[in-house]
Amino acid sequence: MPIAKVAWIFAVAFWLGACRGTLTLSDPTLSIQSPGGSELGVSTDYGVVFLGRTAQGGRVEITAWFGDGANIESAVIEPIGGGLYTAETEIRLPPVSISFEDPRPGSRVLIIGRTARGPWQNEVDVLTDPRVDGILLPVARELDGAIDQIGAGVYVYPEDEIEKKKLVGLVSGRLSLSGPDGSRDYLTVVGPRDLWRLVTHRRDVNQRRRWVYRPDVM
Repeated sequence: MPIAKVAWIFAVAFWLGACRGTLTLSDPTLSIQSPGGSELGVSTDYGVVFLGRTAQGGRVEITAWFGDGANIESAVIEPIGGGLYTAETEIRLPPVSISFEDPRPGSRVLIIGRTARGPWQNEVDVLTDPRVDGILLPVARELDGAIDQIGAGVYVYPEDEIEKKKLVGLVSGRLSLSGPDGSRDYLTVVGPRDLWRLVTHRRDVNQRRRWVYRPDVM
């Protein structure tokens, strides 16, 4: 057999083997659908995390977006404490790392969500109020009254390097505070003080079962 043909065969075999173990990963934003409604979640290095605003138990359908489109997986909700929930899927979803440091007031963060029209993102400054112990953000237009966008991911990232973003929290709701200058509205965030629960819940991450690779997500 000619050497060139042998080399070509080995190249194809290597490519197929690589495809078998590598998904075309894209967006860590997830849509969590239950009989109670729809909310957002995020796929992290330690598993899926969401707020359970539409369901705190039972089965959910998790939609993840890969490079070639959406994929829906069925999973069972697991509470992890602190108002957070997880659910393990059969396949590996597009993951993002987690930051366990609160962003400083005045620093920039990125909110990422997804509607039926597609993904959206909004850069905002972290706010502070002496009456609130936690992360506050201005109300992004995409989250103004959009109940199904609860759970949108909040990310920190090095300057001008958004591709290196890390999850620092999930948008949990809207808060109105009154004062001498009138009323102000904020977005509240479940942040690093609770995200650590996902890590301890997944303490067996290195011994977990192997991911399943299927033709429909390759």
